[in-house]
Amino acid sequence: MLASREYHSMEEVRRMLAPRLTHAPPPSLFDRIEWHEALHRHCLAGTSLRIVQAVEGSAEVWLMLVSPEPRQATALANWYSFRWAPLFLGEPDEETRLRLLEAAMRQMLCRCAHVDLYPLEATDVLLAALRRSGWFAVARPMGGRHLLQVNGRSFSDYWTARPGRLRALVRRKGRGSPFALSIHDALTDALWADYVAVHERSWKEAEPTGGLALLREIAEREGVAGRLRLGFARQDGRPVAAQLWTVEGGAALIHKLNHDRALDARSPGTLLSHAMFAHAIDVDRVDTIDYGTGDNAYKTDWMDVRIPLHRIDAFNPRFVSAWLPAARTAISALVG
Repeated sequence: MLASREYHSMEEVRRMLAPRLTHAPPPSLFDRIEWHEALHRHCLAGTSLRIVQAVEGSAEVWLMLVSPEPRQATALANWYSFRWAPLFLGEPDEETRLRLLEAAMRQMLCRCAHVDLYPLEATDVLLAALRRSGWFAVARPMGGRHLLQVNGRSFSDYWTARPGRLRALVRRKGRGSPFALSIHDALTDALWADYVAVHERSWKEAEPTGGLALLREIAEREGVAGRLRLGFARQDGRPVAAQLWTVEGGAALIHKLNHDRALDARSPGTLLSHAMFAHAIDVDRVDTIDYGTGDNAYKTDWMDVRIPLHRIDAFNPRFVSAWLPAARTAISALVG
């Protein structure tokens, strides 16, 4: 028998999910309750939660959503999220997944006029569930993620296959480099102070509200678990480039890169990336390196694969206020 309900606090969600995840925690950082708690607490604290659960026997699905407006629901995700996806438990087959998602989406029809979900890798099952439950839903491509599939290569083999201009840059800047490179698997207050110091001198824009606090919580927790890789380039002891990676389940995730803008000509960030990739491939023996969302041109020099990402917008035809936005979105999808 299918049943569905909504939750509006992480405490409730944790209480319900914890027993199910004790023996089989999700393998991905972005599926864990700790990730959603931290993201909401630090970056979206002023936004109401709207988390939907559907259950059929031993199978269930959880949709981690927030409600920025009374009749709107959106994925609990932001620029730090490499992807968003429904969390399935109990190993449901494809048909059961569709029924669970349909029940979850029908749960939202009474009080929600618009749902948007991003960043999504796959859309077929979500679109089918939305449409079967009564929503008008449109999917559009929106950016991508860049990955490296190591395929058993050594770092030397990987590096030989990189574009000549990148290899020449590292060779040229590496000769007589003044930078000391280090990679740490646990966080200390001193290391975090170094990271923040680099960030403040970086070419990056200022971190959005709560961003640094979120990154620190990730670094602390992943460091305790042995999954942190925090890299630095230092000149005369002063940090001039920093990278925050995590490694788990054969995958390395590149969360954040920073370097001192005053040293652009010396390329400390590129030299640090060279060391970080070498460590991930030859020491951690990862199968995949994930550069996260964004189609920055420099990523193609380091990565081999681009995964398209999509956004779904779903409109509830029961609300007249949704008709015009639905029409505009449908036209935009056709034109785009």
